[in-house]
Amino acid sequence: MWRRRLIAAVVLAGLLGVGVTQARRHWPGDVRTGDGAAHGAQILRYDVRSRFVRRTLAQVAAIPRGARGSGAAKRPLLVFLHGRGGEDGQESNANGEFFGALDRLGARAPVVVFPSGGESSYYHRRESGDWGRYVLDEVIPQAVRRLHADPKRVAIGGISMGGFGAYSIARLRPQRFCAVGGHSAALWRSGGETAPGAFDDAEDFARNDLIAIARARGRAAWGSARLWLDGGTADPFRPGGEAFAAALGITLHHWAGEHEGDYWRAHFGSYLRFYAGALAAC
Repeated sequence: MWRRRLIAAVVLAGLLGVGVTQARRHWPGDVRTGDGAAHGAQILRYDVRSRFVRRTLAQVAAIPRGARGSGAAKRPLLVFLHGRGGEDGQESNANGEFFGALDRLGARAPVVVFPSGGESSYYHRRESGDWGRYVLDEVIPQAVRRLHADPKRVAIGGISMGGFGAYSIARLRPQRFCAVGGHSAALWRSGGETAPGAFDDAEDFARNDLIAIARARGRAAWGSARLWLDGGTADPFRPGGEAFAAALGITLHHWAGEHEGDYWRAHFGSYLRFYAGALAAC
């Protein structure tokens, strides 16, 4: 049953990607500084020319109004990774619900960067490039400089493919992050369960099997970072998420819902409160 649901979710994501392209004017890429959907945040767009993945990739960033003014030069940074779907996946996180939740944090709000992870990179080192190094050594340093962020207070999280990516990247330099979050994270218990294109081959999966890494090393693989996992009760990734949470010794937060946008938009507030609290204590 879970296998059939997972395949259906991947197919649905592909179909939704087509619809997004056709209805572009309604997507968060249209959010600009001063728009109501920005909730007072200053929206920035710039490119990163990556030597690690050998291409130029778009970045969307936000400075919430709570982060401006006194002390704004040292705001914490949240790196928020998108799910599968390229540019449309990237900007589907930078929406009115996200910015509204960010604004409600007031002075505790971090600055945020939404980096492009390509269509289906899954943010790990593979034939298409070293996506982990791209985030660690290009995205984060540029975001720190452009957003005047505190380089010692950085959190990373993401949705679906981005949730996998957040944990994959954070294990490379666990001392770099105050918090790591996976929201409906794309996690598989075996190579046979994986979605097409998620990994180059069986060896690539084995090198990046987060559940196996967690079983071998526990949460120590992610240092002292605060960890978060959640997923919908009907999410096809639930078995993988539960296995990963058990190996880490943490709770997998469950809310009613599936692997889709309505679920994530309903819980942006919880996600951002987690990151803000972890960054404040870091």
